Amino acid sequence: MSKNAYQVIARRWRPKQFSELVGQDHVVQTLGNAIKMGRIAHAYLFVGPRGTGKTTSARLFAKSLNWEDGPTLEVPEDSDIGNAIMAGRCLDVIEIDGASNNSVDQVRDLRDECQYAPTQCRFKIYVIDEVHMLSQQAFNALLKTLEEPPSHVKFVFATTESHKVLPTIVSRCQRFEFRSIPAPLIVSKLEEICKVESIEVELEAIEAIARMAMGGMRDAQSILDQMISFCGKTISQADVLEVYGLASKERIQILAQYVIDGDYNSIIQYTDSFSTEGLDFYRALLDLSDTFRELLLDTLRSKGETVNCSAEQCVRILDSLRQGEDLVRMGLSEKTNFEVTLFRAVQSGRSRSIDHVIRKISGLIPEDVKKKPKLNQVESASQYNVSTAEPVEELPKQSIVGESTLVAAGAGDLELNESAPLSMGDTPDGVVQKEEEVDNAFETEIPQPSKEKPRQIVDREKIEEKIAELPDGIKDILKDKFQADFVSIEKIDESKLI
Repeated sequence: MSKNAYQVIARRWRPKQFSELVGQDHVVQTLGNAIKMGRIAHAYLFVGPRGTGKTTSARLFAKSLNWEDGPTLEVPEDSDIGNAIMAGRCLDVIEIDGASNNSVDQVRDLRDECQYAPTQCRFKIYVIDEVHMLSQQAFNALLKTLEEPPSHVKFVFATTESHKVLPTIVSRCQRFEFRSIPAPLIVSKLEEICKVESIEVELEAIEAIARMAMGGMRDAQSILDQMISFCGKTISQADVLEVYGLASKERIQILAQYVIDGDYNSIIQYTDSFSTEGLDFYRALLDLSDTFRELLLDTLRSKGETVNCSAEQCVRILDSLRQGEDLVRMGLSEKTNFEVTLFRAVQSGRSRSIDHVIRKISGLIPEDVKKKPKLNQVESASQYNVSTAEPVEELPKQSIVGESTLVAAGAGDLELNESAPLSMGDTPDGVVQKEEEVDNAFETEIPQPSKEKPRQIVDREKIEEKIAELPDGIKDILKDKFQADFVSIEKIDESKLI
């Protein structure tokens, strides 16, 4: 084969049958069933990332519809019409570049040509690539023909940006979503290509190429072609990392551990080494995000913590790394932005949500204390033992919330209530109340003496006085928005909040 006739791997290994299409089984199954059942639509819209097989599928579909012996999913290789379509020589399969043929006049010419019957095929098929590049006037000129085309005309649109296609166009088409191809499928296809091309390549090198391709088979094949030109018949992982400025998977895992441990010095040293070696910081950040994603999945599957990293910590670190992607890619200093992003990830990993803290504190509080008291029966822990009239051991004097502090509590919240001081006498039961205090208080109930938890009556008037001291705005917000009830906290043991 002469040098002038050389074709790149991406063209030579373009699928010639639907069975060779990688990673789009749902598309192949749907189109195959449509052909078998005779339910062939007049317009199709292929949407997906670059290099996933949209234009190739359009050609294969046109070849399947126009085969000499009738529509079929698998066309024999000796079909003249099939070979002409795949080579772009068929007069009845017209491929149009939407970027360079986007004017309304060109679409009007296309609309006029649709009326003529095909010359050699069963259907006249228009494949418009990058259809989102058409102008709005061109779309509008195509609407009527697209909705009611002649029976011998089929349209296949391909685009990477479906949100730019008018909804009136999308609603007239059957939409197919082409997915990013998983890395294992790309690795398998590249191994097949290297075997046929007699190329010796390390598995780690192919995996690095598959990571760089980011779900695009054409990108992976183009990278492999370039590596063959650089290395010859033997390709190693070190060669791939050197050419494209990538960090090895092992180094990324070590960097991830530094982020988990909060080792700032090691992070700075690694960043300096990346800069010295000329590595791609943006690519390293993406690889680091993938590493934490895998760690998160492993943590969730094991339902525990691995490598001293909880699921919540992994999620917070991932959020910080994702937020820093644009900063690293578009910022003035990639190195500085990369370091700042990692430092933010360390801080995010160390923080804890308020829900997590509340759950931890709630686990230390007895269930009977969590129960919400009734308005007409507000009680709190007694300072005295009712049965013996002896003082009960008091809480520590250093409390987070001082005495007579008013708290607005919603349903289910922790409520520790302050009680009015009682006058203790020498009566047999050890409890005496003044008559006027009883008259001014809400209807209350004195609990029966209990050795487990002695209780006493709370003076509701003092709580009402505290409520009256609140600013009107805060009081209205607490009542209207949060449906709050007002209680008071006497003391809290701060050792339980640590």
